[in-house]
Amino acid sequence: MTNWRERVLSDPQVMFGKPVIAGTRIPVEHILRKLAADMSLDAILRDYPALTAEDIQAALAYASDVNGVRSD
Repeated sequence: MTNWRERVLSDPQVMFGKPVIAGTRIPVEHILRKLAADMSLDAILRDYPALTAEDIQAALAYASDVNGVRSD
């Protein structure tokens, strides 16, 4: 399992403090919306070359933890 805390950051100076993937301005929310719209992992990675598969897993783990669903 990916430790999302190493990949998801929230900084008031970046995207108004929304959680983003470290080193990018790509909000976790944006990734989750793409996945919810049935966009494939490969398509997301192709459209956002700054992301890795681990970044997408971190976004999912973050969402899970924020909503109280622990998977560890």
